[in-house]
Amino acid sequence: MSELTQLTLAEARDGLKARKFSSAEITRAYIAAIEAARPLNAFILETPEKALEMAAASDARLAKGDGGPLEGVPLGIKDLYCTRDVQTTAASRILTGFVPPYESTVTSHLWRDGAVMLGKLNLDEFAMGSANETSAFGPVISPWRVAGSDVKLVPGGSSGGSAAAVAAHLCAAATATDTGGSIRQPAAFTGTVGIKPTYGRCSRWGIVAFASSLDQAGPIARTIEDAALMLQSMAGHDPMDTTCADLPVPDYRAAAGRGVKGLKIGIPEEYRVDGMSGEILALWNRTADYLKDAGAEVVPVSLPHTRYALPAYYIVAPAECSSNLARYDGVRYGLRVPGKDIIDMYEKTRAAGFGREVRRRILIGTYVLSAGYYDAYYERARKVRTLIKRDFEDVYASGVHAVLTPATPTAAFPVGESARQTDPVEMYLNDVFTVTVNMAGLPGLSVPGGFDSRGLPLGMQLIGRPFDEETLFAAGQVIENAVGRVRYPEKWW
Repeated sequence: MSELTQLTLAEARDGLKARKFSSAEITRAYIAAIEAARPLNAFILETPEKALEMAAASDARLAKGDGGPLEGVPLGIKDLYCTRDVQTTAASRILTGFVPPYESTVTSHLWRDGAVMLGKLNLDEFAMGSANETSAFGPVISPWRVAGSDVKLVPGGSSGGSAAAVAAHLCAAATATDTGGSIRQPAAFTGTVGIKPTYGRCSRWGIVAFASSLDQAGPIARTIEDAALMLQSMAGHDPMDTTCADLPVPDYRAAAGRGVKGLKIGIPEEYRVDGMSGEILALWNRTADYLKDAGAEVVPVSLPHTRYALPAYYIVAPAECSSNLARYDGVRYGLRVPGKDIIDMYEKTRAAGFGREVRRRILIGTYVLSAGYYDAYYERARKVRTLIKRDFEDVYASGVHAVLTPATPTAAFPVGESARQTDPVEMYLNDVFTVTVNMAGLPGLSVPGGFDSRGLPLGMQLIGRPFDEETLFAAGQVIENAVGRVRYPEKWW
């Protein structure tokens, strides 16, 4: 049955509808794969009993000729999504024992469409990190390795569990979230496809908040088609989320096949940063040629405020994090450490419950919002954010349909790499190509573009107009067709 886990989501869906195999069979195959892959630490919580129960219900619907668009397909859920009656931790000790009595809107859409939940996937604590090393449940290990080496590599973050699980064939696809690159960077590191939709395309209701004006739900999958099918189910208006757009959801799968003839693709010079590897630069040029060969016009564009995006992001995001995480006080739910009075209890609970990186960002955020520093830091960062958004608006107003950039400045690096462990700024630089998209609220897609000289995957990023994910899928499909499907690593775990 292990061959069932090698199917793409689209292949699994079609096979289930044709009754070539049952949801129970493919679910059991994935459960066995997950059990064998525990050294990767991709899952915080496995839910095999619930998965088989959901699979049985899907098989009953399929037997009647019913069933939704994802009927019977087994998925992994990032443990930032609240799932009714199933533990949700955000990979933090502070949410110890938290079992939501409600379901997030996005996961409720997936269950509505017939998907099966295999379990809750690991992540950086509260989605704060770029390597999936800040989780209270330990780091996630990438299924990829350098040829001839047994050095463990990071899968990227914060959605590292989602990316590793998809690349290791532990689920057909996975939910993820992206606040500054947390879908696109791990997708690039693991040779998977990840899309951060336009801010407001998917509901944030029931997703544990990091930075509310930046957070967005999206999928990680193995192909463009699979990502399109996932987003089709995940997206949609939600009256519970006032930032969720009341717009129809396009047919993303159909859009992926329409090609790029007549489109104008921009190449921003500002993304040619110092220290970029020659391999990534060559890959960038080659990907532009793929699009040109398919009928697109490739033109240079300018995004002059890009160089301010990273410092502005690391003011805005911690400020919102400081505000959002104030609710974790040990009073109503989660961890509580007793104290001599309520203030002492607050302090001890938060000190014990939050990890080092989360505490760092809360401190930074509280500082930039404090009296005397609000205007100097936070207000200036908000103004820079407006300028970044305006840069993109000017580019798109000139007739450009999408922008092509690298997704990351490097390939995956070793777990516990000392420079990044001791210098948080070194880690933050991993987000240099992705944070602009969140600051401007735009859609961004990471698609496998090739490999470096060591055999590790590299991703390319497409940035689109607001609510034009269709063009990203179309261009992404052209790149996927040119590069070919990724051959994922042989099992070593």
